[in-house]
Amino acid sequence: MTHVSVASCASNGTHFSGRLSSLDILRGFDLFLLVFFQPVLVAVGRSAGLPWLDAVLYQFDHEVWVGFRFWDLVMPLFLFMTGASMPFSFSKYKDLPDKKVVWRKVIRRFLLLFLFGMVVQGNLLGLDPQHIYFYTNTLQAIASGYLIASVLLLYCTPRMQMVFTLVLLLVYWVPMTFAGDFTLEGNFANKVDQMLMGRFRGDPSYTWIWSSLTFGVTVMLGTFAGRIMKEGKDDRKQTVRRLFFIGVALVGAGLLWSLQMPVIKRIWSCSMVLLSGGYCFLLMGVFYYWIDCKGHSHRWNWLKIYGMNSITAYLLGETINFRCVAHSVCYGMERYLGTYYDAWLTLVNFLILFLILRIMYKHQIFLKI
Repeated sequence: MTHVSVASCASNGTHFSGRLSSLDILRGFDLFLLVFFQPVLVAVGRSAGLPWLDAVLYQFDHEVWVGFRFWDLVMPLFLFMTGASMPFSFSKYKDLPDKKVVWRKVIRRFLLLFLFGMVVQGNLLGLDPQHIYFYTNTLQAIASGYLIASVLLLYCTPRMQMVFTLVLLLVYWVPMTFAGDFTLEGNFANKVDQMLMGRFRGDPSYTWIWSSLTFGVTVMLGTFAGRIMKEGKDDRKQTVRRLFFIGVALVGAGLLWSLQMPVIKRIWSCSMVLLSGGYCFLLMGVFYYWIDCKGHSHRWNWLKIYGMNSITAYLLGETINFRCVAHSVCYGMERYLGTYYDAWLTLVNFLILFLILRIMYKHQIFLKI
């Protein structure tokens, strides 16, 4: 199913050949937020019960429907970073006359991501057919976006990739605007999920099948950023300027489009795609400038522990509960920690995950699919 990749190290043990450090560090930042910082912060916030923390915790939860919070950026950034690495990994396949080799890799990755998504949120491990959900997870969104982006990268020129990315947005937009509304029950994407998945769909406030078109757009935005960095290695300051300019332009376009189609992350609306894509470009620009241009990677290399084993971090963080281990060792502390004991268990849970990933990183064990 998965294979183990062992990368060669430079003499300092921190830079792995053939990679932009900023890509791995930004991906690691995203995973660190997901499988350490946010759950620990929320647990501490709930235990403390401090009113002033409410405004902070508000930003670390998803928007109920219309709007955009900080936490709504985590999933788009995951998809964006998938795309950002594709110009580097696909470059050796672009000119091959026979693309069977690369398509075997693409299809295998698509199927494994889909399967892992069912394991994480599809309740596949429950072994109960009545409660198995087919398409309901970030990994499956990545799988769909990755498949769309693979087709465009392998068969289209850069100009045509941009054209088809715009076409994907417009194809999504037309029925969403004219064959429904932007409410939870009345949007077109929700109707598609209801019709095609029925009882095998998960949370009805999220849409997946029709939204796969805009998942593809988010991944493609990442590929555009990746190509800018790949082609701009000889003038990195200009590359930073391009990343920032595109980021600002996309944020502006997203806000403008939101006047007609609201920013709704749960249905992956066009305005949300452009707004979040702009933020991703800006973040990529900041990390690229600080890490690859200025060379300030030393203090941030620990994020590669998450970034270079991102799928492993996500799967372990979402499916395995290490709290039972923490409770077995620390149960005597409950009487002293009181309401903070639950926060302590959450902290230890994700510390154990971090230690597992750190050991894998130290021994250069990277699980790829």
